[in-house]
Amino acid sequence: MEFHNKALPGKVSRIGFGLLITGLILMVAAFALDYRRAMFDYLTMFMWLLSLGLGSLGLIALEYISGATWSTPFRRVSEFLASLLPVMFLLVIPVVVGMKELFVWTDPQVVKSDAVLQGKEPYLNTTFFIARAAICLLIWVVFYFFLVRNSQKQDSESIPQYTKSNIRLSAIFTPIFMVTLTIIAIDFMMSLFPHWYSTIYGVYYFSGTLVAAYSALTLISVLLKEGNYLSSRINNDHFYSMGMLMFAFNIFWAYIAFSQLLLQWYADIPEETFWYIIIWEHSWKVVSIALFLVHFAIPFLVLMPRSVKTNLKKLKFMAIWMLVAHYLDLYWLIMPAYDHHSAVFGWQEIGFPLFAVGVVVVIFKMKARKTNIIPVGDPKLESGFNFHL
Repeated sequence: MEFHNKALPGKVSRIGFGLLITGLILMVAAFALDYRRAMFDYLTMFMWLLSLGLGSLGLIALEYISGATWSTPFRRVSEFLASLLPVMFLLVIPVVVGMKELFVWTDPQVVKSDAVLQGKEPYLNTTFFIARAAICLLIWVVFYFFLVRNSQKQDSESIPQYTKSNIRLSAIFTPIFMVTLTIIAIDFMMSLFPHWYSTIYGVYYFSGTLVAAYSALTLISVLLKEGNYLSSRINNDHFYSMGMLMFAFNIFWAYIAFSQLLLQWYADIPEETFWYIIIWEHSWKVVSIALFLVHFAIPFLVLMPRSVKTNLKKLKFMAIWMLVAHYLDLYWLIMPAYDHHSAVFGWQEIGFPLFAVGVVVVIFKMKARKTNIIPVGDPKLESGFNFHL
C-alpha cells in the first residue's frame, strides 16, 4: 500500500515550545507565590496528562483485543500520545517531593491523633505510596514499549505475527490497566480526603480517562486530516465512529458520576456524604453545576445528532471542549482539598494547562518526525481504509 509520510510543519514545534516555556514560567511564579496552592494545581495537571497517556495506551490495547479495523489508520496517533507515559516518570517527581503539602496522612502528628488514619497507615504511608507509583509507572512503560515497538517494526517488516503478539499483550494488559489505574486514582486523588471513600472511584477516573483519550485522538486526527497528513481514503464514517465513542464514553462517565452520588447520598453515611457537602457549599456549588453543564448536558445535546459526528469542524471544537471538561473534572476532584470553602482560580492556574498542552505538542512532533503517522505495515490497514457504516 502506497503512503508517503508528510513531515509536520515547523510551526508545530514553535507552538509547542512556546506553550511549554510560557507555562513553565507561570508555573515557577505560581510556586514562588503560593507553594501549597501550586502543588494542587500541579497534581491536577499531572493527572490530566496521565489520562491522555494511559488512556491512549488503553485505546491501543482495546483495538487489538476487539479486532477493530476502522481505528487502525489512526492508531499511530494513540501511540504517539502514549509516549507521554515515560515522561510521567519525570513529572511525578514534584508530586513525590511535595507530598506533605498534598496529603494530610503524611504528617505523623495528624495520624497520631486520628484513629481512622491509624487504621489506614499500613496502606497510606509515604514509602508504600512511592513504591506503588513507581511499580504502576514501570508496568505501563513496559507494556507501552513492547506494544509500540511491535507496531512500528511492522511498518518495515509487514509481518502479521506482530499483530498476534500485540493481541496477546493487550489481553494481559487490559486487567492490569484497570487495577493499576484504580490504584493511582485512589492514591493520588481519593487519598486527598483520607476519611472519604468510594468503591467506584477507579471506574470514575477510568471513564474520564477514556473520554480524554478519545477526545485527544479525535482532535489530532481531524487536524491531521485537514492538513492532508492522513490518507485521502479516510472518510467521514471513520470520524463518525470517533464522535460516537466520545459521546458514548461521556455518557458512561455521567452514569458513573450519578451512580456514585445517588448511592452515597441515599445511604446517608457521614463518612461518604461529607465530601458531597463540601462540593455543594460556597463557590464549589457553582463549579459543581458548571461541571454538570460542561461535561455532560452540553456535550450530550451537541454530539447527539449524526450530522455533528461527521462535521470535522464541529468534532474538532467538541474534542477541545471535552479535554477542557476533563480538566475541570480533575480540578473539581482535587482542589477542594486545598480549600474547602472557595474554588480558587486566577493567573496561577493558567500556566499548568499551558505547560501540559506544550508537552503534548512537543512529544507528538518529536514522534511524528521519526515514525510514520499511519501504521503502513499493519494487515488490518486495508480493511480500516475500506470501513463504512
